[in-house]
Amino acid sequence: MAITKVLIVDDSKTETMFLTELLQSNGFAVRCAENADEAFKRLAEEKPDLILMDVVMPGQNGFQLTRAVNRTPEYADIPIIICTSKNLETDRVWGMRQGAKDYITKPVDSSELFAKIKALG
Repeated sequence: MAITKVLIVDDSKTETMFLTELLQSNGFAVRCAENADEAFKRLAEEKPDLILMDVVMPGQNGFQLTRAVNRTPEYADIPIIICTSKNLETDRVWGMRQGAKDYITKPVDSSELFAKIKALG
């Protein structure tokens, strides 16, 4: 499946703008959400091909939201890449246990991000 539509879930405007510009300049359609409630609204409006998920957010964190998305049957097939400043191995393992397909740390390296997206597609 070709990945063309990406949902970014991140409460940082700077990070969201950086990722949006990076992805759009490479041909991706991007939508954004700042928290779990907004993320589920975006999912209901249009199902993305990929979710880039921050971990540290107000309300539900990215680990909890990844688990919630994976437990929702109509969204369970959407791959999630956790994109966070949390760079401990235990965080990576925990993120993968919640159902993430991959894990990338901030600051995001664009070639690493595109390699991970390509590996999913």
